[in-house]
Amino acid sequence: MSDQPTSPPAPHAADPRTRRYVLILLGVALVIAVLGIAIRLSARNTLEKQAAGAGVATVTTVKPRGGPGKDTLVLPGSVQAFYEAPIYARTNGYLKVWHTDIGTPVKKGQLLAEIETPEVDQELRQAQADLGTAQANYDLARTTNERWKGLLATESVSQQDADQRAGDAAAKAAAKQSSAANLARLQELESFKRVLAPFDGVVTQRNTDVGALINAGQSTGNALFRVADLHRLRIYVSVPQLYTSAIHQGLSAGLVFAEHPGKRYEGVVANTSRALDANSRTLQVELQIDNSLGELLPGSYAQVYFNLAGVDDSLRIPVNTVLFRTDGLRVAILDDQHRVHLQLITQGRDFGTEIEVLSGITANDVLVANPPDSIADGDQVRLAPPQPAAAKPAATGHS
Repeated sequence: MSDQPTSPPAPHAADPRTRRYVLILLGVALVIAVLGIAIRLSARNTLEKQAAGAGVATVTTVKPRGGPGKDTLVLPGSVQAFYEAPIYARTNGYLKVWHTDIGTPVKKGQLLAEIETPEVDQELRQAQADLGTAQANYDLARTTNERWKGLLATESVSQQDADQRAGDAAAKAAAKQSSAANLARLQELESFKRVLAPFDGVVTQRNTDVGALINAGQSTGNALFRVADLHRLRIYVSVPQLYTSAIHQGLSAGLVFAEHPGKRYEGVVANTSRALDANSRTLQVELQIDNSLGELLPGSYAQVYFNLAGVDDSLRIPVNTVLFRTDGLRVAILDDQHRVHLQLITQGRDFGTEIEVLSGITANDVLVANPPDSIADGDQVRLAPPQPAAAKPAATGHS
């Protein structure tokens, strides 16, 4: 036997079926990869569209409306008596008696109270005695002066002595006048023992009682009484600056009081301050109303209704359409392509939920409601879909 090495077997050719399976697997993998890429591209395009759509603001719109021919302005009013005065004592002493309590109607000059003034009484008696002394001294000096004038005519006395007697008589006359004036002053103080009503009215306060120490003069807490004239009342109202041009004397206004529900009183503008308060920018207006029946009370609160003539060609817009910018008030107006145009407006009166616009817009303009602060001129927006009307509840009844 020969020892020759054996050669390796020749490789076998690939099986056609195996090759087919491999190709199928490769095709499936390729299809899956293509589908995945397509899905990702579609998702990215959708996301880009959503992001672009999210960048466009969705807004609601309103239109301006015309103002009425007349406007009703309602303001708070403070009611005061036509005349009202605190009554102070003009002399010192103790209260002897009071004759009128709160709510008492009084006439001008009627006695309200009496004051005991022992010190003033003593000073009055002393002044009367001083006047008597001054009168006696003056009579003696006058008689002496007349005698010395006669003696001077016969040259029985010197001119110097006669002049001295004349000067003494003049000094005594001045002393008499001084004493008389002091007596009159004390008599006037004596008359202040009687506290009198300064005008017809009603006593609204009594701040003293029998035996109370009375100090003359005006100081906090020293008023004995307060008297108010209630036949007419004054109502004071602070009118904002925007409405001052419509307020004038003779303008009528309705008055409503909480203590008289359902009843309306008529007042008339009597005066205005003709100047604005620098702090509140308001005009003080005084109305007057007849209160002969005594139904209304001073110090009460009233709602004052002014009927003011409106501007016929003015427009009104909701306050939520206004943008506050450094250059003034603006509104966002939409055109037919839903693009924003910021328009400067001139404001008129402020009605709370609405403002009056004097210029800058027309009745056909479409305004953006609640515009964001970031909105800019030329921005593209889209309109919110209209809200469905709320269904009305079905009416129910009982037979």
